[in-house]
Amino acid sequence: MMNNLRNILLASVTSLTLLCKPAWAEVSDANREARPSIIDGFSLGGYSSASMIVPRHDSVELALEDISLFVRWENESRLKFFGELELENPLTWNEDSRFSKKNAYVDLERLYFDYNVSEKLNFRAGRFLTPAGRWNLLHAAPLVWTSTRPLVTSRLFPASTNGLMLYGNTTLQNNALEYTVFVETLKDQVKDKNEIAFRDVAGAHFTLNNPLNLGLTLMTLREVDPHTPSNLLVGFDFLTKLNHLELSGEAYYRFTSQGNNGGNGAYLQSAYHLGSEWYALARLETFQSPSDGTAERWLVGASKRLKSNQLLKMEFVGGSGNLPDAPRGFVGSYAVLF
Repeated sequence: MMNNLRNILLASVTSLTLLCKPAWAEVSDANREARPSIIDGFSLGGYSSASMIVPRHDSVELALEDISLFVRWENESRLKFFGELELENPLTWNEDSRFSKKNAYVDLERLYFDYNVSEKLNFRAGRFLTPAGRWNLLHAAPLVWTSTRPLVTSRLFPASTNGLMLYGNTTLQNNALEYTVFVETLKDQVKDKNEIAFRDVAGAHFTLNNPLNLGLTLMTLREVDPHTPSNLLVGFDFLTKLNHLELSGEAYYRFTSQGNNGGNGAYLQSAYHLGSEWYALARLETFQSPSDGTAERWLVGASKRLKSNQLLKMEFVGGSGNLPDAPRGFVGSYAVLF
């Protein structure tokens, strides 16, 4: 069943790409006159964050967590380019080892070309964030409320995928429907620390934008470990705002090819605007997988929007289970988008 779903998704990407050829030919004829220089349209940006972690049973740690650089190119043509190169953990300090650079590594998070056929149909090729739920697509530190990431958004599917994607939006009964269909064509060549490696990834994500903003994720994948079975992942996400309160959440369940539980989890998060750009935060989450075991987390905290591009975060995290990059205790951070 999972191989059939993967083949259908690959066939969909290929067939829709072929259907785009006439439209591309018409556009190229229309754009032959007065093309801008290729160096026009380049822009740079990025973000950085620093954190302080005071765990319950370990030493205090200060870290420059990441320095991310965006490179974007677009002009009047339908072809666009985007790249994101990130330096992770360039500098850390704790009471035991003092200053250290041993955890630093470079991560190519995104590198892709987009071709716009119409509002309803776009083509993407390269390395892109895996379209699953909301957090994974909006994970940059200045854009999310908390310093810590929900477990279920980082342990059940790959953060990025190398392959092909078709995406766009249309109208469905006066609501905007966004769709994404993607397939992996080249597996990751480098495995980062604590990262779970996946292969044979293919899937789709749909979002119905209305007052509730509902999302559906369908994906087939397999962990690189040869002893693990293939999995079918089903996920749901939502985001809604009620006056000063924002509620969001995601839930995922993986079915193995033998019909067993391949891992599951969910989180529910709230952010309440207190005034003066202060927000009260709370989150509950649960997670379980055959390789990582079971863990629960609760979080209470606050964030302050210092400027439109700067966010200060403070939170207390508790719960059970020990997983990589999932501290319990006090976590504070400062993030800036530039």
